[in-house]
Amino acid sequence: MPEQLTKHPDVTLQVLRRGGAKCAEGAPQAILTQCPSERFCKLPGGELCVYGLGEAPRMTQISSSDWQAVQQALQLASTPRAVPHVSESFLAGGVGILFGAVLGALLMRKRRWP
Repeated sequence: MPEQLTKHPDVTLQVLRRGGAKCAEGAPQAILTQCPSERFCKLPGGELCVYGLGEAPRMTQISSSDWQAVQQALQLASTPRAVPHVSESFLAGGVGILFGAVLGALLMRKRRWP
């Protein structure tokens, strides 16, 4: 069963309760036995544990290597990216298309006047 990490755990628990989950009511924990009872929800389809950002280290399903991967992904996402340069082949293609259009227009104009 899943552990969920959210910035707003109380709101998440409230939404789950409104959807019919029994949260923080002392329901028996068959799978998520290490989930704090105030963060535990029992649903007809299973169990759910909702953690806030400050409680992330208490999660049992995410390892330290998982957190390192998240940290690396965040660092990559915050790295400024270079603005792509217009390649020479792209410019040459654009010039070629423009030249072809002008040439075609001139030829069509010439055909009208015998």
